[in-house]
Amino acid sequence: MVQAGPVPRAAAAVVALLTTIAVGMVSPAGASAVKASAKGRQVDIGGGRKLYLRCAGSGSPTVVLESGIHDSSDPWTITDTKPPVPASPSVFAGLAQVTRVCLYDRPGTIRYDKPEPHITARSTPVDNPRTLDAQAADLAAVLARGKVPGPYLLVAHSYGGMIVRRYAQQHADRVAGIVFVDAFAPTIKPLFGELWPQYEELLNHPGLALDQDPTWETVDADEAIATLDAGPALPSLPYAVVSKALPFGVAPTAPADVVARLEQAWPQVQDAIAKEVGTSQPPHVIATGSDHYVQLHDPDLVIATVEVVMDRIAAGRHK
Repeated sequence: MVQAGPVPRAAAAVVALLTTIAVGMVSPAGASAVKASAKGRQVDIGGGRKLYLRCAGSGSPTVVLESGIHDSSDPWTITDTKPPVPASPSVFAGLAQVTRVCLYDRPGTIRYDKPEPHITARSTPVDNPRTLDAQAADLAAVLARGKVPGPYLLVAHSYGGMIVRRYAQQHADRVAGIVFVDAFAPTIKPLFGELWPQYEELLNHPGLALDQDPTWETVDADEAIATLDAGPALPSLPYAVVSKALPFGVAPTAPADVVARLEQAWPQVQDAIAKEVGTSQPPHVIATGSDHYVQLHDPDLVIATVEVVMDRIAAGRHK
């Protein structure tokens, strides 16, 4: 996923993790990454399982932050910026100043709170691969069992866009708006053509030591896309789309033809999301100084975009 930033890098082990993690991108790191706070609580969601949940601030709607594949909630609490973008606050901290904001760890995802990246122990491990319905059910359960007040403004990064889509299909009455942050969407599959199987493998197994752990989060992207395609259209809500401008940071071992296809397809995916969610100018913001991890490189831009959607929710303006 994302790399870059003016601060010194963390330990060599973290730098080594700057390889393909989510949709063929490098993972977040940097000295700022090891400062991620561990405050929060474990919510019993039934079935002998607990999910880590952290909330801060007050107000309505409640902003719910959904990470991309393999990422814990840490990327929302850290920054890796370069001037003139301020190094603080993080998206989580910034939004907590204006409303209630919550994040959680999906099981099998990576934490960046130590020099050595590791799979979160804050949420109970599960069998993999995970279906989209199972991931959306976890989101619903942690919000309900954690007694997080709605309505919810969902802010989703990368593959997290798939999860909040499914949640919105199933719980439209609880969703006040959605912000897609360089998000994955069902329209990506046909754009890959014959390279799709290679990309799906890269999505799940980027070639790290961690991805050999049986608890490592994996998904069936074909199943997820089919599930969304069979479901209802997204509800009529205020939306925004934030997209990267810079190339993905990819591992040197990533297949060159797959990477080239990814770069070609991604802007089309972002444009398709913006077209899908509104016909009367839903904000589509291009983060000109950022690659895939816009929340790390341009946290103030993400915060401002969320605030625009909050204003539209308050004004009753849909699309």
